[in-house]
Amino acid sequence: MGVALTGDTTRYTGPARSAGYRWFTDPSVRQIYAPEEHPFLTRMYASGLRELVTLRGPGSRAAHLADLLLDCSEEFRRVWDDHEIGIRPHDVKRFDHPEVGALELTCQRLVDPGQAHSLLVYTATPGSESYEKLQVLAVIGAQTLR
Repeated sequence: MGVALTGDTTRYTGPARSAGYRWFTDPSVRQIYAPEEHPFLTRMYASGLRELVTLRGPGSRAAHLADLLLDCSEEFRRVWDDHEIGIRPHDVKRFDHPEVGALELTCQRLVDPGQAHSLLVYTATPGSESYEKLQVLAVIGAQTLR
């Protein structure tokens, strides 16, 4: 279901393994998110990276990602200069999926504090339009994987 919803992220290597890095370097990754969510997600990704750089220090992988983004993304430089930290994903995320259209999904964030990794779990309210679309997406995703 994750691949059906957000695409196959296992193909990425190097800095592109980071969703935040891709947000600022590959405009196509934004297509699945509702346009009104883009400004918030931009701030959230920069904030999260700033928090990791602060925790891990100037020689860390996080600092390296920040340096790469500062070199190649005007948008990243602009939000980085705001010095925001602590911005977390909204409880409800809005997607604009190419096959099923608009989705409104509840998002739970499961955090591994030791690794600074998190797993996002998306659900829809049973009986809602988004729930029905997720059922369709499950079928589409299963066919794609075959």
